[in-house]
This record gives sequence, C-alpha cells and structure tokens, in this order.
Amino acid sequence: MKRLFAALALAGASVAALAQAASTPAAAEDTTAKQMAELRWLQAGSTASIDGKAQFKASPSYTFLDAGETDKFLKLNGNPPQGSAYTIAPTKGNWFGVLRFAPEGYIKDDEKIDADALLKQLQEQNAAGNEEKRKQGYETLTIEGWALPPRYDAQNKRLEWGTRLRADRDNAPLVNVSTRILGRSGYTSAILVSTPETLEADLADFKLALKDFDYVSGEKYSEWREGDKVAAYGLGALVVGGAAAAVASKGGFKLIGLAIAAAAAGLWAGVKRLLARKKT
Repeated sequence: MKRLFAALALAGASVAALAQAASTPAAAEDTTAKQMAELRWLQAGSTASIDGKAQFKASPSYTFLDAGETDKFLKLNGNPPQGSAYTIAPTKGNWFGVLRFAPEGYIKDDEKIDADALLKQLQEQNAAGNEEKRKQGYETLTIEGWALPPRYDAQNKRLEWGTRLRADRDNAPLVNVSTRILGRSGYTSAILVSTPETLEADLADFKLALKDFDYVSGEKYSEWREGDKVAAYGLGALVVGGAAAAVASKGGFKLIGLAIAAAAAGLWAGVKRLLARKKT
C-alpha cells in the first residue's frame, strides 16, 4: 500500500518553501519520517504502564508510545487524538497497534457470537461515525466486511476480529484487526492497523508483540473474586463497540520502522537515505 503523506508546515518556513514542500512527495515523506522519529519511543528493556492496570515491555523488536506521544502519532496518521490510548509498533515492520484500557468490569465469556448480526451493527455505527469525522475534517473509512470473523481464544482470554475497510478519499484498502484482552476489572482494546497485502504476516507479528503485554498482579482475568464489578454485557458487545475505535494509516507504513530505527540511533539523515534507497 503506497499512499503519500500530506506536506506538514515547517516552523519558520516561508510560504514559497511550504508550497514547494507540498508539491514534493519526497519532502513530505522526509518531514513525516522525521516527526515520527522525534516521538519518545520506549527504549528496549524499559517497561511502561497502561493506566496502572497492565504493562508493556519494549524489546529490540517492539517499542511503545505513551498516551501523549500516541496522540501526536495518531495525528500524523490522519486520526483524531484519543487522550488515553497507547501505541505499540515493530522497530522493523509496516504495522502499528493502538491500545486502550476500558474499566468496564469483568466480562463474562460464555456468550455465543452472531457474526452476521454484529457486522450489520458495525456498518451502521461506521456510517454515523463517518459523519462526525467529516465535521472534524478527518478522512473517512467504510467497513466492507469481515477480514476475520469474530473468534474467542478461551485459553488466553482474547476476543479477535478483523474488518475490511476502504478509504473514501482515494479508495485505498485497509484492514483493522481488533483484539480485546480480558482482565479482572475491564479489558484492553488492541487494534492492529495493517494492509490486506501484509495482513497475515503483520497479524502474526502483532501477536508476538502482545506477548510483551500483561496485566499487573491483581488485574488478571483469573484473579476475579466474588463482589468485583461485572460488566452488563458480553463478548458480542465488545465487537460492536470496536467500530468507534477503528483507526487508519494516512500512508507511509514503510516509514514507521525506518522512523523508529532512526529515533533509537538519532540518525535523521539515515532516514532520508533509506527512503531514497527504497524509492530507487
């Protein structure tokens, strides 16, 4: 999937310089790559908290952004900021994931899932959500169907499904894979942003990254006790609620790994060389 980032304003630049940047795709890509690299990516070996309920440990293969940096990252990818979301991404790869903890209480996992009915509800919510995105000036996406019908992993307490989407602006295909990781006092929403062409490999890599995620002691699903809060809904409602969380990549999936690698080494020039080499 090849979609160019829109040119971003450079501090102190003249109108003529900005016009030139906007007309030069390579300059726009370089600017966005640099902005991604300047985000505060978590260093390998460091552990970050997710709302005090869970944690993610960065490794040489996978890194992390806190809530403030995630808002910046989402804006670079054409999405509204979410305030309490977190990002995981491979240091060498073409996908990213957005995590958010929802303190909804213990989710009972004994419900049968009706995939057809859930898809209909998702598409209705998607249409309403697009109206709000247009008002805010954000790009809209249309859900076309399942990439992965909803399925529940009882052993790992994870509900997973994927939707096929299409960007309304340029008709580009996109896939969002959503995972809900159940905990004692709520669940963590983990959304993978990938492309149809790389979905299988990206999903496998995403699952490897989630091995670095875990609930802290006292917040694991198995630690629920009588008297704890229990959610008033089950697994199906988690799928329907996922529509509002769908996120898109404005382009430049290949920039993500390059930008993170450059951030770790502080080599902005290296990003430009790598991009130039990839174009060649």
